[in-house]
Amino acid sequence: MCKQALKRPVSSAWGVVTMLRTFFMAVVLLPVASLAAERTVLLNIPTMDCASCPVTIRFALLKVAGVSRATVSYRNREARVTFDDARTSVQVLRATTQNVGYPSFVK
Repeated sequence: MCKQALKRPVSSAWGVVTMLRTFFMAVVLLPVASLAAERTVLLNIPTMDCASCPVTIRFALLKVAGVSRATVSYRNREARVTFDDARTSVQVLRATTQNVGYPSFVK
């Protein structure tokens, strides 16, 4: 057998491995990234007692990685937070409000 005949199957096998790796990334790994979704949660914050409390809470929530929107209502004592659930979680949002002095609960 000549060297050229031996090289062809090896290079073909390598091509198959490369093709399978590319296929795996396209079919398995990329859809996993798309499983992350934007979610909105409503947090009850009963300890707000002045008009400046919502400002403090909103700024703290907006600093959390993954939070795209936060609205805080003093009147309703609640915060509506929109976030990327691949980057943060409800538990992190609750801990954030707790850290600035306002414990919160999911409504």
